[in-house]
Amino acid sequence: MSIREIARRANRDVKAVHGDIRAMLSAGLINKTEDNKVEFRFDAVHVDFTVSKAA
Repeated sequence: MSIREIARRANRDVKAVHGDIRAMLSAGLINKTEDNKVEFRFDAVHVDFTVSKAA
């Protein structure tokens, strides 16, 4: 689906969703199709991470 459609369904700003999409593309969680749509190929993803303050 398109980034605009994802933003509409999530009730979020398109620019914010675009940033999230870029991060997930970099992490390999999603793909872009030949027609520039976003594809999520998993049923679910569990993410476990730690965020620390900057030094």
